[in-house]
Amino acid sequence: MKTVFIAGHARLPSGMAAKSIYDTLTITAEIDKKYGVIVAANCTLATEHGRDFVQRLLRGHSLQEGIEAPIQIVKRHYLGKAGNALVSALKDLQKQYEGYVGEGS
Repeated sequence: MKTVFIAGHARLPSGMAAKSIYDTLTITAEIDKKYGVIVAANCTLATEHGRDFVQRLLRGHSLQEGIEAPIQIVKRHYLGKAGNALVSALKDLQKQYEGYVGEGS
């Protein structure tokens, strides 16, 4: 396989639709092993529109460059209650990726 599947997690705030289904927000990404580029992504936001936003935000981004650019996009353009959880899940996704790379892939 030329890709790896990684997930990042964060606790959801109360009062969200997704909170009734999940306790945590999960962002999953299929990542190209050689370049660290996200080829597909998804998350556990309740709406298809929100999941599509995360997919468009992450697809094509290389985790070798860090996660700060997508975090800044979320902070500027996602105005829902899950904003902080998305940022935390992105940071966890980056941490999981760095652990994978540190293991020698």
